[in-house]
Amino acid sequence: METPLGQVRGLGSAKQGGHHWWIERLVSVATLVLFVWLAVSLWRLPDLGYATINEWLHGTLAAVPMLLLIVATFWHLKMGLQVVIEDYVHEEGDRFFWLLVINFASIFGGALAAFAVLKIAFSVAAA
Repeated sequence: METPLGQVRGLGSAKQGGHHWWIERLVSVATLVLFVWLAVSLWRLPDLGYATINEWLHGTLAAVPMLLLIVATFWHLKMGLQVVIEDYVHEEGDRFFWLLVINFASIFGGALAAFAVLKIAFSVAAA
């Protein structure tokens, strides 16, 4: 038999929630700023055709922020879905499975998007 305090001792905060919350907020601000950059950059282009976008992504001032946008977006996605899973999936095995799926899917999606940008950025520009 334990006292009520003894039953709940050790079940408190893991001292990670505040850090996770703060990082998620910083990443969301970075994502917002980069999406504003993307919208303004696309708005300033003469047209949104394949050739124009391809030529635009050849530049360093377009490719690097685009890569940062990809990283920030997929990182924010991963962190947000992680919070949902941790809050609403109560079975430990199911939680582990879904966190694994989220991690692999966000890494795969981010890598795929980054590869596409890098392929365009490092390809030979059309004359």
